[in-house]
Amino acid sequence: MSQSEEYGWKLSNLISNSNFKFDREEIINICGKENLVDALKVISNWENYIPTPLISLDELSNQLKLNNIFYKDESKRFNLKSFKALGGAYAVEKVTKGNKNITVSTATAGNHGRSVAWGAKKLGLECKIFISEFVSEIRSQEMKKLGADVIRVKGNYEKSLEECIKQSKTNKWEIVQDVAWKNYEYVPKLTISGYSVMIDEISRQTDQYITHIFLQAGVGGMASGAIAGVAKYFKRIPKIIIVEPENADCVLKSIEKGSLQKVNIQKESIMGGMSCGEVSLVPWQILKNSVNFCTSVADKYVAKTVAMLKNKHFCNKNIIGGECATPGLISLIASCDSANIKEKLELNKSSNVLLIGCEGDADKNLYSELLNKGNKELGN
Repeated sequence: MSQSEEYGWKLSNLISNSNFKFDREEIINICGKENLVDALKVISNWENYIPTPLISLDELSNQLKLNNIFYKDESKRFNLKSFKALGGAYAVEKVTKGNKNITVSTATAGNHGRSVAWGAKKLGLECKIFISEFVSEIRSQEMKKLGADVIRVKGNYEKSLEECIKQSKTNKWEIVQDVAWKNYEYVPKLTISGYSVMIDEISRQTDQYITHIFLQAGVGGMASGAIAGVAKYFKRIPKIIIVEPENADCVLKSIEKGSLQKVNIQKESIMGGMSCGEVSLVPWQILKNSVNFCTSVADKYVAKTVAMLKNKHFCNKNIIGGECATPGLISLIASCDSANIKEKLELNKSSNVLLIGCEGDADKNLYSELLNKGNKELGN
């Protein structure tokens, strides 16, 4: 069966970055070399720290005629089922410096808040978490289980962040946010540094040089953290491709214009953690020059991809990947489905592609819905 017969998937958009210039030293300096070094040292010494699996999607690499496709399975990150475990909890530890009288606060779409709550619980701190009306009750309950006080705010993620900042100033709570704004950059640099640990792990898990990385972007934290890790830990620089939901492509729009652009989201994406209208300031400093291409993808492919991961379509392993774990796969398959795009991205028989499976079933109800829908689409 040919690729087009099996998939027939298309990118919603693809642009190349006319300002591309990967500068290792500059990227490392934006995060702070000492932060990158410290994050690896601290996190690797946490109790129950184990590098998450790097899975070879050998069936898919054969179908797409690529050398290797590696999938970093962050569903296995501690018990938090997401790469975010590396960032928020690390930032909590660094910001509070052993002071038990601090209350930490954050706004979240789910996974970052869970990491902050987990970090606060480990250190015996009070934790206040602000969520929008769009965040599921299951995600709220997971944070409450970790001892956090969860406050629901009417409106979207941006509204929950505004309320978090307002109440934190009034109550003198310590904000541990993965989003940067004017005069608030230190903590986002810590969270990004935490995410870079994934790349150190990958550099030890394979002797193959990675030629392409597909990186999901919401406000840009994971993508910039991974790129900082590439600058620090990879000997060779791969092509870097950003993936976003078609309705929330703020990185793509910003790179296309060469300056920060805000997207007015008309319809929230099913990829909730990526449904963001504005790039964060610190990630933007890294992303604006270090990204080769930006792509966007439609929600309609998400359920099927969730089911294909679970049903061993891509390799002989049963993989639990949540909604935000799918866009890299979707973008890669769609890119290879077009001979022109495949050539433009230089995807070929020598390519070793890295995908970040950034979350598992962090929202069990949504995961179950998507899996059932995807199974129906596959005729299972």
